[in-house]
Amino acid sequence: MAGRLLQRLRTKEPAQLVQQCHQAFLRLPFEANPERVADEIAKLLHSMKEAMFGEEEAGAPHSNKESALLIAYEAVSTGLLTDMVTYLGMLEFESCKDLVTIFGALVRIEHNGDFPGLRYILENDGILVTLFDGYEDPEIALQCGQMFRDCIRHEPVARLVLESHIFTDMFGKLELSNFEVASDVFSTFKDLLTRHKPLIAHFLAENYTEFFKLYTELLKSDNYVTRRQSLKLLGELLLDRSNVKIMMQYVADVDNLCLMMNLLKDPSRSIQFEAFHVFKVFVANPNKTRAVVEILYNNKEKLLKYLDDFHNDRDDEQFKEEKAVIIKEISLLQPPPPAPQ
Repeated sequence: MAGRLLQRLRTKEPAQLVQQCHQAFLRLPFEANPERVADEIAKLLHSMKEAMFGEEEAGAPHSNKESALLIAYEAVSTGLLTDMVTYLGMLEFESCKDLVTIFGALVRIEHNGDFPGLRYILENDGILVTLFDGYEDPEIALQCGQMFRDCIRHEPVARLVLESHIFTDMFGKLELSNFEVASDVFSTFKDLLTRHKPLIAHFLAENYTEFFKLYTELLKSDNYVTRRQSLKLLGELLLDRSNVKIMMQYVADVDNLCLMMNLLKDPSRSIQFEAFHVFKVFVANPNKTRAVVEILYNNKEKLLKYLDDFHNDRDDEQFKEEKAVIIKEISLLQPPPPAPQ
């Protein structure tokens, strides 16, 4: 029975599949037997995926651009992308997998410079809120995370997220008690801060104080994973050429230096190592502020003694070279000139 139904679905026009799927989604929350409708949606989604990517049974999947485009434009016309996000939690796991795959393709697809899925997301940005709120439900959190990242692949969507409450709310979700979900939130957070470099450089410059106030809380978190991931990402952000102005502003602040010096002594060797990669920027900066020079000089002997034994067992030639340079820089430090009266 199921086999005959799938065969009939395969012969349908792509637009028909979308229309029927949309209608089924609309019935889903009101049906006395939602499992039956969910099963119908599962078959429609599977047929849609085959129409877009080719039949799995035929060997390696191949893209069918014409069918994919027909499905994309019909999905935008009917509002199927909203249906997918709204009713994701009512589907079985395998159906969710198909849905996530289709959604990602619909958001990415392009035709003669037009991105129909992107246009739809920008015109219906409530989808982003629904996906982000999905992190609160462990049953669909990872699927929502993947779909959210598919959306922010596009710079206009990433800009929309950065300028909304979603971005500030993301800091809180990085410390969710569910480790797997918190890790997925961090993947989204990192993607947002590293994918569109000119956008992020501009955003950080415009929102420096607010951003680093929130970010510093992550670096001080009681959660080891949060501290380590945030510290590693900070190093990547500061050392990215696009963010050179942000880096200079960050290493001019003595409070940031004191935080890194404390993290250098963290009980975790991994956190110590990541802290070193930020600390070295303070030391290597040829234009240190007077306050930074003063802190480094006042702690000169302690720092030299500590760094002399710092991670000597690490088999990493680049690290060894960098450590030697930093030790030399610190050893050459002179006391700062007297503060002007």
